[in-house]
Amino acid sequence: MEKYIIRLDDACEKCDIEKWDRIEQILDKYRVKPLVGVIPHCEDPMMDQYEIDAEFWERVDSWISKGWIIAMHGYNHVYGTECGGINPVNKRSEFAGESLEVQKSKISKGVAIMREHGIDPKVFFAPAHTFDNNTLIALKECSNIRIISDTIANDIYTKYGFTFVPQQAGRVRKLPFKTVTFCYHPNVMNDDEFVRLEKFLKRYKNYVPFPLEETTRKLSIVDLLLNRLYFIRRKI
Repeated sequence: MEKYIIRLDDACEKCDIEKWDRIEQILDKYRVKPLVGVIPHCEDPMMDQYEIDAEFWERVDSWISKGWIIAMHGYNHVYGTECGGINPVNKRSEFAGESLEVQKSKISKGVAIMREHGIDPKVFFAPAHTFDNNTLIALKECSNIRIISDTIANDIYTKYGFTFVPQQAGRVRKLPFKTVTFCYHPNVMNDDEFVRLEKFLKRYKNYVPFPLEETTRKLSIVDLLLNRLYFIRRKI
């Protein structure tokens, strides 16, 4: 049976508090413990439309107390390149295409901010899903992070000295993968998306917390085929 993981992106001090409250209530109702990506120092102008949540870090503490897993979601969420890197889901990136020194600075500053709030992140995922080999080197040299939520595969695998937990969809639906991560952006969710999510959670019960265990499993032929088919489909 497939395992489902819920991932929530773009948690930061500038956010749509009502929508974050709404998704938290839904997930609590069905006892789903998601992975939450926190932007340590958000400078994305798209977030300026939201009011500053003065209690944001207290909110993060409450998520942790419930067993939610907190990931570092980049540093400032500002795209500086048009590079897709290792996982070219998009042609824009905060990380891919930047120098190693720039990336080490971003990772170091992001980790420092999170540690100031009592969080030593163990999981990373990049804005727009895009990162490169320099990102991985920066993570190794400047953090304790060895787990990444991203890439297309059938199941959790190891590569480049990291454990990758694949992320394949932006909405809940039945998919032919052993481990499935659904990625949501609560700030921009509409009513239909909330309703559809709750219906799916009510129907299917095989949700698991985000795994923090590293793996020795290598990529299989099935993983490689699924990855190739995914990117071929995106080009059509």
